[in-house]
Parts: sequence; C-alpha cells; structure tokens
Amino acid sequence: MTAAIEGYLFYEIAALLVLAAGVGFLGLMLRQPLIVSFIAVGILAGPSVLDIARSDEQIDLLAELGIAVLLFLVGLKLDFNLVRTLGPVALVTGLGQVLFTTVFGFLIALALGLDPRTALYVAIALTFSSTIIIVKLLSDKREIDALHGRIALGFLIVQDIVVVIAMISLSAIGVGSAADGDGALSDVLLVLSYGLGMLAFVVVFIRYVANPLVERLSRAPELLVSFAIGWAALLAAVGHYLGFGKELGGLLAGVSLASTPFREAIAARLASLRDFLLLFFFIALGASLDLSVLGASVGPAIVLSLFVLIGNPLIVLAIMGAMGYRKRTGFLAGLTVAQISEFSLIFMAMGVAIGHVADEALGLVTLVGLVTIAASTYMITFSHRLYSVFEPVLGVFERRGTLAEPDNGAEAAEPHEVILFGLGRYGLGIAAALRADGKRILGVDFSPEAVRHARAQGVDAVFGDATDPEFLAHLPLHRARWLVLAVPEHDTGVTHDDPRHALLRAVRDAGYGGKVGVAAHRDETAEALAAARADLVLMPYRDAAFAAARMILGEATAPAQAVADPEGQKELPA
Repeated sequence: MTAAIEGYLFYEIAALLVLAAGVGFLGLMLRQPLIVSFIAVGILAGPSVLDIARSDEQIDLLAELGIAVLLFLVGLKLDFNLVRTLGPVALVTGLGQVLFTTVFGFLIALALGLDPRTALYVAIALTFSSTIIIVKLLSDKREIDALHGRIALGFLIVQDIVVVIAMISLSAIGVGSAADGDGALSDVLLVLSYGLGMLAFVVVFIRYVANPLVERLSRAPELLVSFAIGWAALLAAVGHYLGFGKELGGLLAGVSLASTPFREAIAARLASLRDFLLLFFFIALGASLDLSVLGASVGPAIVLSLFVLIGNPLIVLAIMGAMGYRKRTGFLAGLTVAQISEFSLIFMAMGVAIGHVADEALGLVTLVGLVTIAASTYMITFSHRLYSVFEPVLGVFERRGTLAEPDNGAEAAEPHEVILFGLGRYGLGIAAALRADGKRILGVDFSPEAVRHARAQGVDAVFGDATDPEFLAHLPLHRARWLVLAVPEHDTGVTHDDPRHALLRAVRDAGYGGKVGVAAHRDETAEALAAARADLVLMPYRDAAFAAARMILGEATAPAQAVADPEGQKELPA
C-alpha cells in the first residue's frame, strides 16, 4: 500500500513538472513572464480544472523550502551599512503604505456594500504584498541590488512584521482569548522578543563563528552547499516555531553568512535549486485559488484591484518623494507593492474559520489576488518602459535637491575620456584595462554597492540610472570620446524595453556626438543595437573566444588593451 502511494506521488510530481514545462514554453513563445505561466499551471492542476495537485502537504513542503532558500540568497547580499542607511525610508514607507491601504481600502469596501467587519478584513488583506514574488522578479531583472530594489526589500520586511502581528492577533482571537483581553498583546510582545533574541544570536554568530566555520566547510564544496541549505532551513524553521515566520528566519540565515568571503560561491551554487523549488510555490499558489466562489465578486474585485494597482504605488512614490528620493527611484520601488500576497488569502481564510467573514469575502480577495499578481508581474517586468510613459507627469512627486540618494560628489563634473555604464565584473574589467592604458574612466551604476566597490578599486564612479534623462544631463557627455554600456541584458522579449536602447536614444537626443559601445549576449540583440546607432557592439563570450583563438595560434601573446570586435574593424581609442 505504501509503495502504491509513493508511486502515485511520483506520478503526480512528474505530471506537474511536465505541465509546468509545457505551459512555461507556451508562455515563453507568447513572451509572457514565467511567474504568470507557473501560477496558471497551479490553476490548471488545481481542483477547479484538472485536479492533479492533490498532495498538498508534499507540494507545500517543497514550496516552503523554496521560500527559505530564496530569502536565504537575498540575505546573503544584504549589507548592514546599507540596511542602516535605508532603515528610515523602509520603516516610514512600509508603515505609511499599510496605513494608507487600510484606511482607504476600508472606505472603498464600505462603499461597495460590505459590512464594517468584512470591510476591515478586506482592507487589512489588501495591505500585504508578496515578498516572494517581488524578490523573484527583481532577482530575475538583476535589480535586487539597485537602490529601489534595496528600499523595496526594506519596506517589504516591515510589511512582513505587520503580517506577523496581524496573524498572531487573529490567532489569539480564534482560540478564544476574549476571556483574556491582554492575550493578543502579550503574544505579539512575546514574538517580538523572540525576534530580537534571534537577531542578537545572528550578530554573535557573524562576529565569532561565521568566517572560521565557512572557511573550514569550503574545503569540501559539496558540504558547503549542504550546510547552506540546512542552515537556511533551520533558521526558517526556528522563525516559524517562534512565530515570526519562515521568511524572516531564512533572511536572517542569509544575513548571518553575508560577511563571509564565500557568499558568492554559495549563491551561485544555490540559484538553480531556488528556481526549481519556487516552481512548487507558484503551483501551490495557483492551486489554492478556488474559481467556484469568484463569479459574484467580479465587479468589486475590479474596483479593489485598481485601488491596489494604482493607489499603493502612488503612496510609496509620494512618501519617498517627500523624503528626498528621485521620482524614478520612488516609481520603481512603488511598483513592487502593486499586488496582494498569498498571506492575504490565509488571513481571509482565518477570518472565515473564526466566523467573522463569509466565503464570499474570501472569493473576493482571491480574485483581487489573481488580478493584481498577474498585472503587477507585467508592471515590474516592464517597469522602465512604464516610467518612460509616465515620467512627464511625475514631477509633482519629486522634491528639489534630492539629497536622500547617494552623494556623487564633484566627480561627474570632471572631464573623462570614457563613461562606462555598468560596474559588474565585465564593466570593471574594461575599466581596469583602459585605466592601465592611461584613460580617464567615469563609471556609472544604479547599485550603491557596485559604486562603492568600484571606488575601492580606484575607479571614479557615480550612482545613477543610465536611462534617467535628468541624471544624464549632469554627466560630462560633451567631454567624453566614448560611452560604453556594460549593463546586464534583460531577456524581456521586448526590444524597446531594453534599457540600452533607452540610453542610446537619450544620449543622442542630448546632443552627444562621440562613439557608443554596447555589450550584448545574443546575435539578434547585437543586430538591434547596431540598427539603433551603436558604433560598436561588444559580445563578451564571442570576443573572448576570438582573443583566445588568436593567442592559441600565436598571433597575440597577451590580451589586447583595446576592446575590439572580432573583425578588428573598430576599437576604443589607444
């Protein structure tokens, strides 16, 4: 009997993987984000359609492990100095968005005809944003280290704390704490004290244990990976047991190893496992959507969905603008709260179990979740294109003298021969080669950490977004002979959404008359960039292979100091 059950479970997982691959491939052909495809897999596999996903416990286990690994990898990249710097904006923005959504969501729900108790439940449910989905999207776009990504992660953590408090309070009510009016408050304070205790443990671990332990484990790379997974799962489990959630526990596990010199190696080895396990999270999310209770809620769901999709980003944009951040940073960060979370559904389900709200309210929030998760996925994926559309009307959200963003000093006013956008490994490699040849380089990146790292390497570097016209206006474009774009290539499937195309248009519109070199990884992208008036298209892998072949054939004894194309027709000035 046991063998039959295990065999059936294997068949079920196999069917889910095949279905996910098929729907994902179809979504790729239709140029849709994979998250939307995987949620669709969950709906198809759920009880409302094919009814394949029946092993809820096993699927949820894989999903929870994926959440722990995802937040662990995010924690690996957290810089304590940056967290301290961004703490005020994260706290104010997070609490401001929660307050705004609760108050106005409650009023809108009342206007839609809901009774006050149900309206309050719905309003609170609308305040929760999905940390998992947002982190996955920002990681895929390589923007988790950008300023707006770090700020978004900060106020999402604040939201998660609010979620914990709301869940604990509701649980206390559910177990009959009415007899003890202080029961809910004491539970909340107890969980917060546990959280502070765990944070203190992590600080001690970082100070005395992390480096020597990881250094010894690194002698066996497989053991290091096993330890990392086990450590993430352990702290996530402890976080769940103590009441403040697996998400924060997994995040703290990553933070505890972020100061070690092996964090990049750990992150690289766990990336594929993270993506595989998160597939089950999205399948579980889609399978939990009960389509049978959605029909009567279409009208109110549309109104509440528009409120979440428009109102939440606007309040974040307004708060960050008042605190001195640029409208671009506020807009990109605001888009991350334009959806509700899986916790919203759990919160409403708890209300149904207690008897405070009816099943129709759960169906309403479920439909809002389906609409906002799908829509916000597109909004975040195409965020730069959306900003270019709305930028002319966003000036009201930006204060003059935006001193909250990193100070670039006077470096942008100094003459430089080459301006290099993108300070990753490839960009810094180009900068090092050109500086060795005596060229003055100005590096630009939208990651504060990348800017600090480049400055530590002796490269003049400024913080800024390459596609922000106002930022470009302050760069010494008229003195530069070359602009080099070594920014990451985003495979969105939409050529004109590529930030490199926006930058090419912006610098040409600004009257820049020098030459532009752009890095690309695919032939079709290279052709599109050449057609967009790029003077030189660099293809790192192809160019490296060409240079290696020349060295093997004895035509060169060392890498060329100029960056040339394989035909040898164009190169940066010697």
